[in-house]
Amino acid sequence: MKKNFKFYIIIWAILLALYNLTVFLVKPIIPGYVINYDARFWISWGVIIATFIGQLLCSKVAFDSKNNEKLFLNIPLITQSYITLVVATIAGTALMLIPDCPTWIAAIVCAAVLGLSVISVIKAKVAADIVSETDDKIKAQTSFIKTLIVDAESLISRAQNEAAKVATKKVYDAVRYSDPMSNDGLSGIESEIAIKFNQFAGAITANSDDIATIADELIVLITDRNKRCKLLK
Repeated sequence: MKKNFKFYIIIWAILLALYNLTVFLVKPIIPGYVINYDARFWISWGVIIATFIGQLLCSKVAFDSKNNEKLFLNIPLITQSYITLVVATIAGTALMLIPDCPTWIAAIVCAAVLGLSVISVIKAKVAADIVSETDDKIKAQTSFIKTLIVDAESLISRAQNEAAKVATKKVYDAVRYSDPMSNDGLSGIESEIAIKFNQFAGAITANSDDIATIADELIVLITDRNKRCKLLK
């Protein structure tokens, strides 16, 4: 992520340099027209530079994401900050070029553009954070069943005879079709399931005679857990 941000900074710096070169060094396209470096100009230029910096900060926040999933959630933040930059650049440049434009008009327009831009960027960031927090919460609540599914599936290949394979397949199906959402009210029975599953895994490894019995006991616990899960919703 940080490597990608380094390339992004290079592009950002080039665009900023090109804009400033255009404003300060290139002669105006309109014949006989000269940009006046008055208060109106500096207000407009300042807002444009502020949006350039703001866009870079928003991009840094997005690229600092720990994984691609978090980066994806922050794409609207980058997009919104880029739109803000484009709008501010167009509006600010227009105010610079309008002959005899009153300073107070430039100030109002720039303040409005900057204010609306900040609000839109904040909304994009808040939305990304809410989705990210919800996603993390769902992952935490479904981790027990998802982990159990993976473990149950691995036991099928470890079964040493047909009876053991049948038992492991029954347990796997029971877990796979279970409600994935957990909550604090299920912590007790889920602890029992974890203990019983470890016992079942040990029986499969040892190829003991009580595999079918333990499997049935485990399925009863899983069924009970699913019934409680429905009641708690």
